[in-house]
Amino acid sequence: MAFTVPPPRSPIDGGVARWYEEELGWATDAGPPVRLVTGLRFDVLEVPAEAGRGVLRRMGAATGPVALMGRRMGLLVAAGSAEELPGLLDWLEWGGISLDLAILGADGRMTAPLPPGRSGSGAPGAAVWLRAPAPGREVESSLPALRSAPWGVAGAPGLVRLVAAAAAECHRVRLLSARTRGAAQQLSPQRFASS
Repeated sequence: MAFTVPPPRSPIDGGVARWYEEELGWATDAGPPVRLVTGLRFDVLEVPAEAGRGVLRRMGAATGPVALMGRRMGLLVAAGSAEELPGLLDWLEWGGISLDLAILGADGRMTAPLPPGRSGSGAPGAAVWLRAPAPGREVESSLPALRSAPWGVAGAPGLVRLVAAAAAECHRVRLLSARTRGAAQQLSPQRFASS
């Protein structure tokens, strides 16, 4: 009696983890959803999507890969940037101001967007690349960093400029949101106690 071995199953994640690991050399945690490990090859500066759009307008093409994750935007920055952020915000005089800005560094996890060219489930809020990393080239040299690394590209944006733009845009979004809420409260009917 001959036994036939079934062909191997395709990975549950559709090969997404394999693409990140083999094409980019990035560490992943199996999913679903697949998650990218931060702090090794890159950190992620997270801002509200509206603030992120403002950052992209200000910075033009001078950012690294950028992902949209629901109502948040993740801008990839050089590994180690997470440790620099608090001091950098203080130096830029944003310290102590409530900003909806976060950074994922060592041991953090980011939901992996589908690799470029792959169709997704179309689930609302699914992570997607707005500016995808390019396989076959060192992504790290194009990431915003505090100090220029010897392997860095001359046109790579500085972390200081990116954080300054992100802080300003986060603050702008916060002020506009407060103004909108205040206007809505002023337009709503007021109740007065009757005598």
